Amino acid sequence: MDAAWPAADREDSGGWVLRAASGVTQRANSVWPREVGVDAHAQLAALQDARLWYRARRLPLIFQVFDDPRSAPLNAVLDSEGFTRQSETLVMVRGGGSAAASGDGVEISSQPSAEWLRLWWSVDGRGDAEALDVARGILTGCPSLYALVRDDDGAPAAAGRLALPDAEPGSPRHGGLYCMATRPDLRRRGYASRVLQALLEEGARLGLAGYWLLVTAANTGAQELYARAGFGESGRYLYRQERPKRHLTGC
Repeated sequence: MDAAWPAADREDSGGWVLRAASGVTQRANSVWPREVGVDAHAQLAALQDARLWYRARRLPLIFQVFDDPRSAPLNAVLDSEGFTRQSETLVMVRGGGSAAASGDGVEISSQPSAEWLRLWWSVDGRGDAEALDVARGILTGCPSLYALVRDDDGAPAAAGRLALPDAEPGSPRHGGLYCMATRPDLRRRGYASRVLQALLEEGARLGLAGYWLLVTAANTGAQELYARAGFGESGRYLYRQERPKRHLTGC
């Protein structure tokens, strides 16, 4: 997952991966505690180092923490420091093989076209053209396939991305489904399903062993779509953000 959504600015720090991308997306601008550890004193020291790293980049300090018993010590430290809990996200997975339905009529490319980017950014984007350029760098940071389906008038209707990061030597290759976006006026008409099926067909053609995707816990409609395609929940994570400190002013 980290390789599928890479931040250009990153540093390994005591088992934590510090990631920054000019504030574009939480995932690319958060700490991934790859080794959560159990030593509260060591975590507090690492926390201070992370504060300084993000402060130098004028970014808030955010952690991507998985809902796992191993994360309990870190969560306790973050609780004591007043970090918020937000954006709970499900990790859903399924095995390899093609999907039952067909993804006919979907355009597949190895680079995100201008139309693809405009559609995705209009649905999920936050920011100006400069932020979109940063997002483009994230999307193209690993080999990927980009799917686009059009409405009856030929205008872009829905889009999606299949990230194809390299597997560890001797490990099977998996793909990550990202950027599933449908124009608001065309939702619940089957466009997202066609994009999903087309990307799964591409994954089957490449011999992928399985897939993962990320969906917010509040997005029950998308979860139903993915469940129909054979995905099931594998885990959860949330973002924990440091509250801004208030500074006294005046006399």
